Order: sequence, then C-alpha cells, then structure tokens
Amino acid sequence: MEGELLRILIAPDPLLRRKARPVGPGDADVVRDLVPRMLATMYRAPGIGLAAPQVGVGLRLTVIDLQREDRREPVVLINPEIVSASAETEVREEGCLSLPDQYADVARPRAVTVRYLGPDGVRRTIEAEGLMARCLLHEIDHLDGVLFIDHISSLRRNMILRRLAKAQKEKAQA
Repeated sequence: MEGELLRILIAPDPLLRRKARPVGPGDADVVRDLVPRMLATMYRAPGIGLAAPQVGVGLRLTVIDLQREDRREPVVLINPEIVSASAETEVREEGCLSLPDQYADVARPRAVTVRYLGPDGVRRTIEAEGLMARCLLHEIDHLDGVLFIDHISSLRRNMILRRLAKAQKEKAQA
C-alpha cells in the first residue's frame, strides 16, 4: 500500500479553493497511481481523510480511514455525492491536514448518506453517523473548494489563518 508521498497543500493555497472535476473514464491510470500515494501520505501525516485537491489534483477523489483499534480499513470514494443529511447536527472539533495544528468547533449534520464509485468502478452507498459522517462531509467539502474554517465565524476564521501564516513563516525560517 506504500507509494511515493505527496505534498499536502497548506491554506491559503488557491488550489484548495478550486472545485474539483468529476473523475472520468480517461482518469483511470491517474486514479490507480494516486490512491496508494494518497493513502500513504494520509497515514504518514497522520490523518483520517485526504482529498485529491489537498495534494494538488483537481479530481473528485478522496480517501478516508478512521483507523479504529489501529486497524487500517481505507475507503476510497470516487465522485462522491451527498444523497441525504440529517437535520440534526452536532458540534465537534475539526482539524485539517491543509491547516496544520489549527482546530475549531464545527456544526455538521450528525448522519449522512453518500453515493460514490469504488476503485473497482462499482457504485456504492455509505450511511454514516458521528465521526465517519463528519469526515465524509469534510472531505466532500474539499472537492467543492470549501475548508472547515468556512463553517465558522469570520472572526475565528481570520484568527486561525493568521496563526497558521505565522506558524508557516516560523517553520520556513527554522
């Protein structure tokens, strides 16, 4: 499952704000090459989800693995679409590999149903609650150019972006 690691883009990189295009039949080789590299990059980070736009690829592709009980059970979602989301929401802290060490409480639907293609080309549906629902919504947001900080107040968002810029500047000088 190891592949060459990819560089994760850091906000405010403009590629993170672009809407990704659907994966088509001509993208099979790119997807086949990209999935193991995305998984290796996500595990190394470490994270529980990574969307193709976060590694500079504008395709509707994301990988997720909650790694419960230290077992790897990756889910690869090609062209995921939200079929339904619960009216009931819950607030939980979120972070993002594209905003390292920055966290905020975000309200999201508690449950979600997502339809997608698996890497084998088979159409699947996943119904999820809690952390998996949150992760699906977070990663699908990336495919639409949306970051978790877009779901919080502008004051809080600006504070996070300033903190991130400062940390990145310090890291570059180190």
